[in-house]
Amino acid sequence: MKGAIVINSERCKGCNLCAGACPLHLIGLTQRTVNTKGYPYATVTEPDKCTGCTSCAIVCPDGCISVYRQK
Repeated sequence: MKGAIVINSERCKGCNLCAGACPLHLIGLTQRTVNTKGYPYATVTEPDKCTGCTSCAIVCPDGCISVYRQK
């Protein structure tokens, strides 16, 4: 099973809960860029390694993350 993570960077407030929830540590916050609201936002650092577990999407308080599973 393989996963694809889609993050709505404009809605993200940079709480970093998704990064802590990812068992493979594939999500992190941007270091030098911010969204239009001034927040560093979550980004997927290694998208090819995602298993589609949806832990990141479950803990996101703003519903910014969608996970799609593929075989």
